[in-house]
Amino acid sequence: MATHRKARTAILSTPGPRAAVGITTAALATVTLLSESASATPASPKPKQPSISTVKKQVDSLNQQAEAATQRFDQAQEQTDQQNTKVNKLLTQVAQKTQKLNDSRRVLGEFAAAQYRSGGDLTTSRYLLSNNPQDLADEVHLTDVMGKREQAAVESYRTQQAAVTQQRIEAAKSLATLTTKQGELKSAKQDVQTKLGAAQKLLNGLNAQEKKRLAELQAKQEAEAKAKAKKLAEQEQAKQAAAAKTAAKGADAPVVASNSSAAEQAIAFARNQIGKPYVWGATGPDSYDCSGLTQAAYKAAGIDLPRTTYDQVNVGTRVSEADLQPGDLIFFYSDVSHVGLYIGDGEMIHAPHTGTVVKIAPITEMPFYGAVRP
Repeated sequence: MATHRKARTAILSTPGPRAAVGITTAALATVTLLSESASATPASPKPKQPSISTVKKQVDSLNQQAEAATQRFDQAQEQTDQQNTKVNKLLTQVAQKTQKLNDSRRVLGEFAAAQYRSGGDLTTSRYLLSNNPQDLADEVHLTDVMGKREQAAVESYRTQQAAVTQQRIEAAKSLATLTTKQGELKSAKQDVQTKLGAAQKLLNGLNAQEKKRLAELQAKQEAEAKAKAKKLAEQEQAKQAAAAKTAAKGADAPVVASNSSAAEQAIAFARNQIGKPYVWGATGPDSYDCSGLTQAAYKAAGIDLPRTTYDQVNVGTRVSEADLQPGDLIFFYSDVSHVGLYIGDGEMIHAPHTGTVVKIAPITEMPFYGAVRP
């Protein structure tokens, strides 16, 4: 009886097929969850967004790099245009010399044909056997004259042939140089577009609130720059007053002379361009880049400036920041990649960068490099 009871208890305590399946499924699910938990990679934290000040620094840096690339583009464009003009001139010269060479070749052909028709032989035997020795003598004299002309024609042909060959060699070299300059132009253009695209991408990534904060930061920095410019203006006025006082006493004021008429005309022109858009590579009249504006301003005053900041900085007389006068060209950054036209009181007219217009701004907005008086 006890044996039957133990057997019944064992049967009742043993899970049936369905219970066994349920236990197994639960166990597998538990194992799977544990396995997934063990193997799952912890979620990486969301990257921290850069601060607005950092974004502004990055955008400003990219704009400045784009401006430097623009000057390289302007330089490559100028060199390409010059080389293209040289190539066209050489090709025209080659065509002209080739025409002259063909004319000389035709003259030689006529000489050769005439010699063939006459037999080309005026020997003593022909003279003795001739029925009219006098006519033959005249013919010999004429042939001698023609021979000298033929010899001159041959020499002319050889000279022209050598000149054409040399001209063609120069044209080929010039074409190769042009191809190189065109490659540099394309590379500089791509560099500008890359920098501007990166700056725009940063700006596009800002939401409305961040853009507002960026504008506020920009306004704050502009106000600080204007405050610095005001101090420069006060120093400038004090210096002018001191110079006038010195001059009144009869002493020479230590001031570098300026072409006030040209400076006034350049400034007047620049003022008329205020509000026109900055476009890299542009020289007016509807848009400008920085050096395009200063070049156009002084051209209006009758002074020809080079195209790029790299060359404009070497024109005229170098002056210090403390000795600035209206009309001076002011250059910024260590790579001399930006230029503005000084108008006095610590301010300048300049074409800043893509997305802006020609405007008046304090010269303290950017790091000063140097200034020249054209």
